[in-house]
Amino acid sequence: MHRRMIAPGALAAASVLLAIPASAASYSPGTPGIGDPYYPYYGNGGYDVSHYDLRLRYQPKTDELQGTATILAKTTQDLSRFDLDFLLDVSEVRVNGAEASFTTSGEHELVVTPKTPLAKGTQITVVVRYSGVPSAKSAYGFTSWHRTPDGGVAANEPEAAWWWFPSNDHPTDKATYDVSVAVPDGTQALSNGTLQSTASKLGWTRYNWRQNKPQATYLATLALGKFDITTGTSDGGVPVVNAYSKDLGDTDGAARASVERTGEIVDWLSGYFGPYPFSTAGGYVPNTTTGYALETQTRVYYSPRQFANGSNTSVVVHELAHQWYGDYVSLKGWKDIWINEGFARYAQWLWSEHEGEGTAQELADYVYASHPADDAFWTVKPGDPGPDEQFASAVYDRGALAIQELRNEIGDDAFFAVLKGWPKEHAYGNASVADFQKYAEQVSGKPLSALFDTWLFQPEKPAAPSVRALVKTGTAVAQPKSWKKIEATNEVHGH
Repeated sequence: MHRRMIAPGALAAASVLLAIPASAASYSPGTPGIGDPYYPYYGNGGYDVSHYDLRLRYQPKTDELQGTATILAKTTQDLSRFDLDFLLDVSEVRVNGAEASFTTSGEHELVVTPKTPLAKGTQITVVVRYSGVPSAKSAYGFTSWHRTPDGGVAANEPEAAWWWFPSNDHPTDKATYDVSVAVPDGTQALSNGTLQSTASKLGWTRYNWRQNKPQATYLATLALGKFDITTGTSDGGVPVVNAYSKDLGDTDGAARASVERTGEIVDWLSGYFGPYPFSTAGGYVPNTTTGYALETQTRVYYSPRQFANGSNTSVVVHELAHQWYGDYVSLKGWKDIWINEGFARYAQWLWSEHEGEGTAQELADYVYASHPADDAFWTVKPGDPGPDEQFASAVYDRGALAIQELRNEIGDDAFFAVLKGWPKEHAYGNASVADFQKYAEQVSGKPLSALFDTWLFQPEKPAAPSVRALVKTGTAVAQPKSWKKIEATNEVHGH
């Protein structure tokens, strides 16, 4: 046997070579957008987040927010740098413990360059320290942070996270969350999921919230202020946490008369959509001036204006239906918004029938008859409305009309099997309109391409189905009792 001798200098050189990635040329920046054609710079390429740990401190008098975000992710390519969607002022970024360089780009991009490149498939821990006044920040001319008399609220669609935590802001990158918030004693902090604990020290109270199921970034919410918090459990065993700003004034009674029925409505919706998919349910009504409600996961955001004319269980039904259609199963791209809004609207139609205020078919007839053929309502394509029309009334109302047509086409047995089976089919994941059509065809055994194309993708009023001779002959259609409440639920968000 012969031993090959290696000179010390050669050994050192070999060590240096081993430290250099074998295919350094393959390392490239992650894209500053996840690829959604509606919003090219929303989300980011190169990594997938599994968990956000947010440790925050908020001063309501000045609206100042300080935070440390710890983001657990896995690289999906050989990565030289990557972006996070964020607006507040960053003081430090670390990647896998090492200090990273960073800069800002565009309207909302935080660009991070780690000390060493990251190989594909690497588990990474990103720490971002930051501070700022969320209400002083805007992007593209708008804000998703709502200043209130005693604090602030983050709730908007399709973007809200930028104002309070750095993220990969697109529904296809869902993650779990721990949100820990310190506020002055006497102020409460609300977020998604379950309250794990509270602790008071030196005049500050820390609230620790946990969302243990995958959640899209726009569905994460933060509410800071003085609330009256109620708790309970639905007959079906779902814990319910609701909260109301203490200064709601005249809308307080109507808000409580609506939102306090959350447990009842969750159990009722479970009969159509299957078991409730999260560990808790509820909603909150802060003293904001916005007009919309939003399906923030497990803790729905309601504007006081939703209750300005009295109790409104219809909006509660709409937002809770989203817990299955929108939260449990999220869209693949923002063009798939019909799966969220069409089915949440249709749930309102089912509730109207349940309450004896107009059947789903009567509401469909009313929508169809209320819009003449030359109405711009029919030019909006619910299956791909475009970013400017994403929350147009047609996405909701024409979208629900398409669902009633599907029901008439495949019959109640298959239709309600689809309603219940679809959330389970894509549990905690993402799906598209095309995926839904394929599933409905599988369950019903019928080809549905023509129906989906006519009712979701053609920019014109479809011919009235023969089963609705009343509408086809032009006979006047009475407005169902529930229509005013349903119509008021159209969400006009801050984007």
